[in-house]
Amino acid sequence: MSRSAYSVSEITRYIRERLESDPALRDVWIEGEVSNWHRSSAGHCYFTLKDAEATIRAVVWRTVADRLALIPQDGQSVLAQGHISVYEPQGQYQFYVNLLLATGQGVLYLQFEATKQQLAREGLFDAERKRPLPEFPACIGVVTSSEGAALRDIQNVLSRRWPLAQVLLSPALVQGEEAPLQIVAALRRLYARDDVDLIIVARGGGSIEDLWAFNDERVARTIVESPMPVICGVGHEVDFTIADFVADRRAPTPSAAAELAVPDQTEVGDRLSMMATGLQEALGRRVADGRRMLELQSQALSRLSPRFRVERERQTVDDLSRRLSRAQRHRLALWREQVSGAERRLGALDPVGILSRGYAVVWGPDGTAIRRVVQAVPGDAVTVRVSDGDFSARVEQDR
Repeated sequence: MSRSAYSVSEITRYIRERLESDPALRDVWIEGEVSNWHRSSAGHCYFTLKDAEATIRAVVWRTVADRLALIPQDGQSVLAQGHISVYEPQGQYQFYVNLLLATGQGVLYLQFEATKQQLAREGLFDAERKRPLPEFPACIGVVTSSEGAALRDIQNVLSRRWPLAQVLLSPALVQGEEAPLQIVAALRRLYARDDVDLIIVARGGGSIEDLWAFNDERVARTIVESPMPVICGVGHEVDFTIADFVADRRAPTPSAAAELAVPDQTEVGDRLSMMATGLQEALGRRVADGRRMLELQSQALSRLSPRFRVERERQTVDDLSRRLSRAQRHRLALWREQVSGAERRLGALDPVGILSRGYAVVWGPDGTAIRRVVQAVPGDAVTVRVSDGDFSARVEQDR
């Protein structure tokens, strides 16, 4: 069912939604003069943009205001970017600002954004194409003005941090209409050499116009062509140029670029000392481990050595010799005892021994021992043996 009337809030909301849905009003640039600039206690900024024929209320929220590089004064001409919407409680349309530039910078900013988006689409800002910096560069090419403070700052930092590095200046104008072509030529002079390890492109801070040569597309593409890594140190901390995005590393200042380019000799010396100490300790452990292993292998080899076996067998021979000697002495003693016993037994049976006790042995004429009286025939010649010899006798008669 159609409605014939709307409430004030409904129609205001409808107007706000129509304004916010219009693509032309979602991202709009407005140029005008600032008036009634003030900041609330909450941090939001309110002002009016005007020209000779009209005004528009503008708002900068605190989160945006904290990042503004430009804080305008009343009466200053500016270029502002943002979107249009409606503040419903008062039924007023307002311009909500995201970016604020001084008039004259606006055109340069638009050119900057156009170049940046074009090169980004081509992948020239991709992290994958960025190269690591050499750890110990021997020769550093520097593209900057030969008369600027940037060169002195770079030389001072390099001589303090890493005096071994040679600095090769390829001079160029770094400001003005001729600067882009001179920067390109200076870079190409360094590209033609085979002794340059790293390039620093630098200049001190300044306005966007002063730094504009480093937003030139020709300079950016020449940096991309570099056969060696490039550090860009242009301007101060808050300054960004197209050259920063295409370089392998971006430094906030020329001095910072020099610090990125080389190591600190004190830190390197400390690291080398630590490495030498660690190497010495590791070598000592390696030698000690090798010595222990050698001792273990020597012991194992000794156990397998013929000499060790000979010594062991020699001990066995000595032991067997001692056992044999004891057995021989025991056997000899036993034999002696047996011989002594036999001697005693033989002594008891020895006829000479019997004869020495007064007995005698009588042999008949036929040499037969006379054991009984019946064997003694009277008149027979007999032989009588006593302890000290024999003598002859004759049998007289029987008894």
